[in-house]
Amino acid sequence: VLDYQSRLKDILDPDDAVNLRIVSRDQSDFGIIYDYNGTNLSTAQLSVEHSRILRKAGMADCFPAEDTGYYELHNVRYGLGPNLDSLKNLYKKVYNHLGSEAGKNLFIEQTSAGNYTLIYRRRGDRPSTSAVARKHAGILKRLGISTTIIAEQNNPVVFGQTFYLDDGDGSVAVINNPGEKKAGIKTESSVLKFKKHVDPPRVSEVSSSFQKNKVEQAIEKFIKDLRKKGKIASDEHTGWMVYDLTRRESLADINGELRFQAASMIKPFVALAFYHQVKQGKLIYGPKSRRNMELMIQRSNNKATNWVMRMAGGPLRCNEILQTYYGDIFKNTVITEYIPTGGRTYKNVALPSDYVRFLEALWDNELPYSKEIRRLMSLPGRDRLYENTSIPQGTLVYNKTGSTAHLCGDMGILVPRDKSGNRYPYALVGIIQRDSRPDNYGNWKFARGNVIRQVSTLVYQEMKKQYRLL
Repeated sequence: VLDYQSRLKDILDPDDAVNLRIVSRDQSDFGIIYDYNGTNLSTAQLSVEHSRILRKAGMADCFPAEDTGYYELHNVRYGLGPNLDSLKNLYKKVYNHLGSEAGKNLFIEQTSAGNYTLIYRRRGDRPSTSAVARKHAGILKRLGISTTIIAEQNNPVVFGQTFYLDDGDGSVAVINNPGEKKAGIKTESSVLKFKKHVDPPRVSEVSSSFQKNKVEQAIEKFIKDLRKKGKIASDEHTGWMVYDLTRRESLADINGELRFQAASMIKPFVALAFYHQVKQGKLIYGPKSRRNMELMIQRSNNKATNWVMRMAGGPLRCNEILQTYYGDIFKNTVITEYIPTGGRTYKNVALPSDYVRFLEALWDNELPYSKEIRRLMSLPGRDRLYENTSIPQGTLVYNKTGSTAHLCGDMGILVPRDKSGNRYPYALVGIIQRDSRPDNYGNWKFARGNVIRQVSTLVYQEMKKQYRLL
């Protein structure tokens, strides 16, 4: 439903999109309404108009409904105001007192009125959310922090757990050789600590001599079992890559050199093409471009993506920049089209190994505006690598999902920790692509997203054995 709402916001007029509400019935069924409260006639007329827009985007019609039988979702709120830094300070206090388990659902959102609000995202009914608010108020009372509840608006998130634990500026402590620090990177006295390693090989060097290991074998067995059970169809192809950024070792390479649709996973590459020209002095990274970047990466907004792409010179220019200046990363990435209406983007393609090389360079701060790209990819969203998995709270996540009627994927970096607080980053790419359109796209995407989550959990369990993680 959240994904569907994002698509609706992308195709409806902005004045209409602000009236979308996520609602529930019996705490199990969820839906989206346009909160209109009109007459029967005007509601029917609006339904016809919106259905026309939806059909044009390849989506099902909407229909009028009585304003009964469901309830709006609510969250707990701790503060509201125009000063983001003030809300970040409040976030720190609330996070430290409620703990990391609650902290996973603690966010600073930007409201439609331009303010910022600190919330505990619960998305529950009013009575149960009020109970949680009272409990939190008791914990925070001695800090002078009060609570209230507000309706869920699915507002853009500007600050969350990963960004907070990453010390708030996208910097991480990475040391490539004992005693040698990269410029602009924090020392080991920072919030994050990483194990040192000596002159690791690049991912491209590892791949040529890669031998199957436990991680790859575990993924292959899992996917094979799903095929036997009919949970992955014969016309579905999968690609999986896992790369240990601590030891600089490839742990899994399954169809890493097979071309897949890029879908929205192409968007960080578009950001790189834009930032490349900012570094050259040809473009300016100001408030408008920053907002469109956030919409493009965090909300996967296609209008914002096309805006960024146009500013960067169009699809072919973006592709030219990547191939000319970053050809050692993008071996077989092709950007050839803007995102069409309804998100039907099938022509842009990339290799799973291209994503891994990009993620490694991003982690090593080797790209223009690496820290800013990481910040954008750390903003909380609907990821398939960490959310709704058993991976422990406090794991840092930098990712970008991608979905079309033929593809479901995610690519990103996970940074779990051990009991001493040391962090062990690894890159993970999971892609499932089918030749034909599924009969029920929503159900198919949901099921395949869960397959990626299961693989991500499987990979974490292997990393846990290797590094004695939490």
